[in-house]
Amino acid sequence: MNLSKTASLYGIRSNGGFHGDVFTSPAVVRYMLDKVGYNSNSDLRNIRILEPSCGDGEFVVEIAHRLLQSAIFHHFDANEAFHRNVRAYDIDVRKIEHSRKRLADIGISPSKENLQVADFLKCKTDKVDVVVGNPPYVRYENIPEDMRDYCRRNYSTFHYRCDLYVPFFEKTLSLLTEGGCHCFICSNRWLKNEYGKKLRQLIARKYALKMIIDLEQADAFQEEVLAYPAITVIKADKPSKKIDYGEIRKVDELTDLQFSKRNIPIDDNWTNIFSSIPTNETFKTIEQQGFKIGIGAATGADAVFVSCDLPEKVETELILPSINARDLRGNQFNWHGEYLLNPYKSDGTLVDLANYPLANAYLEQHRERLAARHIARKSPAKWYKTIDRISPSLLTQPKILLPDMSGNTFVFVDDGLFYPLHNIYYITGRSSVQLRLLAAFLMSDLVRCQLSAVTNTMNGGVSRWQSQHLRKLRIPDLSAISAKDIQQILAFYESREIRSINIKINELYGIS
Repeated sequence: MNLSKTASLYGIRSNGGFHGDVFTSPAVVRYMLDKVGYNSNSDLRNIRILEPSCGDGEFVVEIAHRLLQSAIFHHFDANEAFHRNVRAYDIDVRKIEHSRKRLADIGISPSKENLQVADFLKCKTDKVDVVVGNPPYVRYENIPEDMRDYCRRNYSTFHYRCDLYVPFFEKTLSLLTEGGCHCFICSNRWLKNEYGKKLRQLIARKYALKMIIDLEQADAFQEEVLAYPAITVIKADKPSKKIDYGEIRKVDELTDLQFSKRNIPIDDNWTNIFSSIPTNETFKTIEQQGFKIGIGAATGADAVFVSCDLPEKVETELILPSINARDLRGNQFNWHGEYLLNPYKSDGTLVDLANYPLANAYLEQHRERLAARHIARKSPAKWYKTIDRISPSLLTQPKILLPDMSGNTFVFVDDGLFYPLHNIYYITGRSSVQLRLLAAFLMSDLVRCQLSAVTNTMNGGVSRWQSQHLRKLRIPDLSAISAKDIQQILAFYESREIRSINIKINELYGIS
């Protein structure tokens, strides 16, 4: 097999390895096999088990070890049982050969059917009782177009900007015999984000989700990678009502992990699994309460459209004081004096540069760069437009400002002085008082816990403020809060007493 068309199919990672190659810690492998009931003290002679992406053989070698021990206890031929029941695949011939050698070293002689060099997503595979493994992680942009097309045609869960591990889930789940057990460790992104939506729907409707262990803070692999992993256990059975959920920070915590019971989701929204703070039916979304969620303006060329020097270079009626994420760091509001050049009239059409000689001269200096942008190539005559239209009326509206990725614990409200740029989400609507009240709730554990349940944290455990996640948050009806309680919460907000905000909200809504 041509290695350049197999192992290197998805490109080279920054550390020199191939995309898709992230190998599992032996301690995690042992734990996962325990969880699917593949134990050496059990009679394993007739258990059909599959590893769909075997890599260097961590799973398949541990499977062989357990089969050898089981053969001693239960008096059967381990090699014969291995030949009949164990299947492993990998796209890389070198990894298959390495796995074969490791198996030979412990006394197992695999056949070509046991360990196959193949693209698992495309090959024919028999039913099995157990699936276990670590599927390849390949981001959408690294999947070749022909493979994307194949996945779209053959896998209903291949949705949006899907990672390759999602169709691995779909295919392996479909191979389970009735009552069969499935256990993967992989990135936890599919549990919360848009591209995992159809996989979540499939599992919620057709399978029994038994367990999720979040290892986001743990070193679950043989190298340091930003994979944000989770272990899932799924059975080919009727959906149940409860799931075991656990979190660990170190792999050695697996041995005495304490689980909590969470309600099983019935659709693609699995928020309730990850949130330890329940919301009741009287809580409403932010938009249901009359607020609007938006994202700041993208220009496609901030170096041209955003600058501290614009008041000296273009007509003042075309500039707006702007704010971006770096102005809101360390819980401090520190405007750096930048302005946004607005090339639009109030009706949303572009201004005629002939009427603005200073702006015309300034933009002409950068015409080559601006005209090369994708947005300008689609409309060459509008070469000086920004990606997003700019609405000057937004400037004067009071608004909550939420930097996309921020370690801030305080949520800022702008009283109508700045225009937000593309790395800031904002919330407008209702009065300045109501916005500050909402900001206080956004600072609370009630919301932060929900946010961590609907979004994946970035480095340092920071959750991202994004419109798709903000729209899922549920908070008490702000209009139903008494004037006295509003006054108290606002006092805590202005003095940045987050602990007092939490105590008050927990007291009002019976949150323990």
